[in-house]
Amino acid sequence: MYHAKLDTFPAGFLWGAASAAYQVEGAADADGKGKSVWDEFSKVPGKTFENTNGDVAVDHYHRVLEDVALMKEMGLKTYRFSIAWARVFPSGEGEVNEDGLRFYDRLIHALLANGIEPMVTLYHWDLPLALEKKYGGWRSRKTADAFVEYARVVMERYRHQVKYWITFNEQNVFMSLGYRFGAHPPGIRDFKTMMEANHIVNLANARVVKLAHEIDPSYRIGPSFGYGPSYPYDCDPNHVLAAMNADAFNNDWWLDVYVKGRYPKALLYQLEKAGLAPTIREGDYDILAQGRPDFLGMNYYHGGTVQWNRYENQTLADGKDFNKTDPYQMQAQWSQAPETRMFETAKNPHLKTTAWGWEIDPVGFRVALRKMYDRYELPILVTENGIGAIDKLEADHTIKDPYRIEYLRTHILEMRKAITDGVEVLGYCAWSFTDLLSWLNGYKKRYGFVYVDRDDKSERTLNRYKKDSFFWYRDVIAQNGNAIEEKEGEQ
Repeated sequence: MYHAKLDTFPAGFLWGAASAAYQVEGAADADGKGKSVWDEFSKVPGKTFENTNGDVAVDHYHRVLEDVALMKEMGLKTYRFSIAWARVFPSGEGEVNEDGLRFYDRLIHALLANGIEPMVTLYHWDLPLALEKKYGGWRSRKTADAFVEYARVVMERYRHQVKYWITFNEQNVFMSLGYRFGAHPPGIRDFKTMMEANHIVNLANARVVKLAHEIDPSYRIGPSFGYGPSYPYDCDPNHVLAAMNADAFNNDWWLDVYVKGRYPKALLYQLEKAGLAPTIREGDYDILAQGRPDFLGMNYYHGGTVQWNRYENQTLADGKDFNKTDPYQMQAQWSQAPETRMFETAKNPHLKTTAWGWEIDPVGFRVALRKMYDRYELPILVTENGIGAIDKLEADHTIKDPYRIEYLRTHILEMRKAITDGVEVLGYCAWSFTDLLSWLNGYKKRYGFVYVDRDDKSERTLNRYKKDSFFWYRDVIAQNGNAIEEKEGEQ
C-alpha cells in the first residue's frame, strides 16, 4: 500500500524501552528474595554462554535511580520492566516479602516523579523455584492459583500508580524452549507436556486479566507475544497453504485463546487426532472467555519462511536450522513433530541476518502489525523490538552503533506506515534500555541504548555510557517520531 504522505504518530504515543528483572536487576538473594528457576538453571554447566548468569546482571537493583535519571535524560515516555515474582513471594506463595516490594516502590516512584509511565510485566520467565519443586511449575493448576494471588497483591498495591500491565512475556517462547526443546528451565522435551502446561498458563492469563478489571476498571492489560509473520517460499499454492499452517501453529494457536477464548479449530482438530491436544476441563472455556485483553503486546524481531511439507514435497529448498538462541518461528527437526506434516522451514534469500543469524526484516514488522490488527481488532503495544550486536567501548567512552540506529529507524518507519494503513498502535518499547544478560547468550550480545561496562567473565565497573543510539532515540522521541521518513530510493 503506497502513501504519498505518512500519518503523524498519535499524540501521547508511548515511546519507551524495556527490560526484564532477571536480565538486569542482579541482587539475586538481596532483601529476602527467593530463587527462581533461572537461578538454578543458569548454574548448570554448559546451559548458558560462558556459564553466565543473572546473579549481578547489570546491577539495576542498586543503580535504579541512576538508570531512571538516564531514562529522563533520554525523554522516555514509558519504561517496561518486570517484577520478579520471587522477590514478592520468595516461595512463590504464602507470606509477602515487603522488603522485596520496596524496591519496586522506589522504581515506580522514581519513574512517576520523572514523568515516565511505568509499564509492568508480571511474568518474564522467572518462575519461583519453590513452585517448580513443589508443584512441577506450570504443569500444575496450583501454580496458576499462586500466580493469580501474586498478581492480585501487586495490582492492588500499585493501583493509581501503574496503568499498563503485561500478564506474560512471550508465552510461546518460554513454553517451547522450556517444555518442548529443553533449552530453558525446566528443561523438558515433550510436546504433549508443553500443550498441557500451556493451557494452564492460558487459564492463569485469563484469570488475571479478569482480576485486573475488577481491581481497577481503568487498568489496561494484555499479554506480550513473540510474533512473526509466516511467508510462503514462493507463489506455489502449496507453499501458500504451508504458510497458513505455519501461522496457525506459531501464532494463532496462542493469540486466538487470548482474544477469542478458544483454540483455532483446524489445528485443535489435528492435535486431537494425534493425541497431543491439551486436557480441557469443564468450565475452562468459560474462564478463557472472560480474559479478553485491552491490547495485544507484540515483541517483533523477525518472521519465518516456509515451504510445502517434507512428505509431499520432493524438492525441498534449503531449510532453516533449529537454533535454541533464536526462539522465533522454530521448527522441530525430529520426524514425529506435528508441524512436519504442515510445513517445512526455508531460508529467505531476500533478507540479511545479524551476527547471531536473526533475519533483519523491517517490512515484516509492518506485515506483522497488519496481520495481528486485522485478525484481532485490538490496539497493539509494541513491547520489544531491537538488535543484538557486539558494541565497542572506545577510549573516550563513546560507542558508535550506526547498525542499531539503522535497524531501529527502518523498523519505526515501517511502524509509521502501518499506522498510516490504519493500525492502532499505542506505543513502542525498544529492546532494551541498558545492556543486559541475553539469557543463553551472556553479555556479549548487547541490545541497549546504554552501554554497561561488564563482560561474560566479570562485572568490571558496571559503569553506564551512552551510545550514539541513545542520542538518536532521544531526538526521535522529542519529535514524536515524525522525523522518521523514507530516504530517497528506500521504497
